[in-house]
Amino acid sequence: MNYLTTVFEFVNYIGGFAVVGSLLSMAFLVINKDGYLTTSGEKLRQLLKASSVIWVVGAFGTILFTLAQILGTTVTDALDLTVIRSFLTQISLGKYLAFQALMATIVLIFSFASKKIELLIILLALSIAGLVAPVFESHAASSGSHSLAIGSLVIHVIALAFWVGGVFAIGALSAHDRPIAVPRFSQLALWSAIAVTLSGTVNAWARMNFVEAWNSTYALVIIGKVLATIVLVWIGYLHRKTLANKDSINWVGFARLLTVEAAIMVVTVIMGTWLSSNGSPNRPGVQEFSPAISIVGIPTPPEPSISRILFSFEPNALMIGILSLMVALYVKGVLVLTKRGDKWPVGRTVAFALGIATTNFATSGGLGLYAQFSFSYHMMSHMVLGMIAPIGLVLGAPMTLALRTLPQGRTSDERGVRGSLLAALHSKIGVIATNPIVALAIFDGSLFALYFTDLFSVLMQSHTGHLFMSLHFLAAGFLFFFIIIGVDPNPRKVHYLVQIVVLFAAMSIHAFFSVALMSATTLIDGGFYASLQTPWLGDPLADQKVGGSIGWAMGEIPILIALVATFINWMRDDSREAKRIDRRNARQAAMGEPDELANYNQYLQELAKRDRKEP
Repeated sequence: MNYLTTVFEFVNYIGGFAVVGSLLSMAFLVINKDGYLTTSGEKLRQLLKASSVIWVVGAFGTILFTLAQILGTTVTDALDLTVIRSFLTQISLGKYLAFQALMATIVLIFSFASKKIELLIILLALSIAGLVAPVFESHAASSGSHSLAIGSLVIHVIALAFWVGGVFAIGALSAHDRPIAVPRFSQLALWSAIAVTLSGTVNAWARMNFVEAWNSTYALVIIGKVLATIVLVWIGYLHRKTLANKDSINWVGFARLLTVEAAIMVVTVIMGTWLSSNGSPNRPGVQEFSPAISIVGIPTPPEPSISRILFSFEPNALMIGILSLMVALYVKGVLVLTKRGDKWPVGRTVAFALGIATTNFATSGGLGLYAQFSFSYHMMSHMVLGMIAPIGLVLGAPMTLALRTLPQGRTSDERGVRGSLLAALHSKIGVIATNPIVALAIFDGSLFALYFTDLFSVLMQSHTGHLFMSLHFLAAGFLFFFIIIGVDPNPRKVHYLVQIVVLFAAMSIHAFFSVALMSATTLIDGGFYASLQTPWLGDPLADQKVGGSIGWAMGEIPILIALVATFINWMRDDSREAKRIDRRNARQAAMGEPDELANYNQYLQELAKRDRKEP
C-alpha cells in the first residue's frame, strides 16, 4: 500500500509540474498577440490537456491510497463514501488533498479553451496553490522547526515546478519556437535552481540530524538527490554557455541535452516523492512533548524583554523566501536602470529596504516569535505588517521600477511581461480595488471580519492560517497606503480631499475596533493562547485587552503621519500648478498673447455688451 501511495504521489507531482510548465510557457515564454495565444501557444495546449489529466488522476489516486494507508485497509474498503466525505471535510490533510484535486479539475476544464493571457496567469496561480497545498501537512508540528521545514519545502516544490515543468514545456516546443522561448526560460531556470538548492538544504537540515543518521536510507536518498541536483545545475550551466553564443547554437545537440536533463529531473522527482512519503529521522532534542511544540512547532520562549524581542529569531522560511525574492527583483531592477545610465532615487531604495526589514521583524524576528504565544504581541505584529511596513514598501515605488525594467514584447504585437502588468493595473479588478471605499473596506472592514468572528480562532490553529493573516495584513496595508500616499501609477486619480476623508474614516473605524476589542468579555481566539500554557502570559483576557490598546495606539500614529503627508503633497501640488500657470501666462505675454485672466475679462465684457443691446 505504501508503494502504491508513493506511485500516485509521483504521478501527482509530475502531472502538476507539467501543468505549471505548460501554463508558464503559454503565458510568458512563447509569443502572444495582444494578450491572446498564437499558434506557438496553441501547440502547448496538447501538453496542458495531457498533463492536466495526469494531475487529476494523481490527485484523486493520492486521496484514495492515502486514506487507505491511514486506515490500514484496502482501497476497496476505503471507497466508502461516508469515510471519504469525513476524511475530506474533517481531517486537515484530507482538506488540503481535496483542494489540490479541485484545482487540478479546474485547470483540466479550462485547458480546452483558455486563450487570454490573463486567464492563463490565473490558472498558473491556482495550479501552484493546489500543488503546494498538501505540503502544509507534510511536517508535524511536534517534530519541531515547523515554520522552517514547511516554508522551505513549499519554496522547494514551487521552484521545482517552474524548473522541471519549464524543461518539459521547452521540450514540447517545435524547433521553430524553442529558440524564442529558451533565452527567457534560462533566466527563470537560474533563479529556480538557486531556490531549489537553498530550500532543499534548509529542509534537509530541519528534518534530520546527519551526524547520527547519515547512513540511513532517508539520508542516502537525500545524498542521491543532491548529486542529481548538482548534475542538473551543471547541465543548466552548459545551456547558458550555449545560449551566450547566439550565432552558432547547435539546437539538435541542445535538444539532446534537454532530453537528458528531463530524464534526470524525473529521477529527482521520484526521489523527492519517496522522501515525502517516508518519515525522516528526527533531529535530536525535539522529541520532548510540550503544548507549545505540539501546537506551534517550537518551544515556549523565555519571558519577553526588550533585548529578547529585538534579537530573537525564529525563521519563517516561506516569508523569508517571499521577502528575499522581492529584494532580489528590486535590486535587479535598480541594476538594470544603472546599466542603462538612469538613476533611481536612493530614498526609494532605503524606504523599500525598511519595509522589508520591518516585515521580516514582524514574521521571523522577535516580534514574530512572541506573536505566536501572546495576543498583545500578535497585535503588535499585525500593526507593523498592516500599518508600518506597507508605508516603506509603497514609498519604494516597486511598480514604477517594474514598469521601467520589465521585458517588453519581443514583437510589435506581443504584450510582454510589462504589458501584462499594465493590463492588470488597468483591468476592471484593478480599477475596483483602487477605489478608496473598497480599499478602506478591505483595510478596516477585514478587522471586524477576522477578529469578531470564528475566523481568527480557525486561522490560528494552522501554519497556513498564520501565513494567510500575515500576507493579508501586508497586502491590505499596501493597497490602502498605495491609494493615499503612493508614488506608483494609479489607474484611478483620487483627489486629495477624498484621501483626507478616507484617512479620517480609517482613523475612526480603527479606534472603534480597538475600543470594541478592549471591551470584549470573552476570548476571541477560541482559547488558542491559553492552550499553549505559556508560564509568563498571565490572564489571556487581560492580555487581549492590552492588545486592543496597543492596536489603538500603533494604528493611529501611521494614519496621522499619512494625513500630514497628504496635506504636504496637496500643497506642493497646488504650488506646482500655480507655477505652471504663471509660466504659461508669462510665455503667452512674451508672445503677445493674452493670458487666461485677460481672456476671462474680455469674455465678461462681451456678455455686458450683449446685455446692453438687448431691449
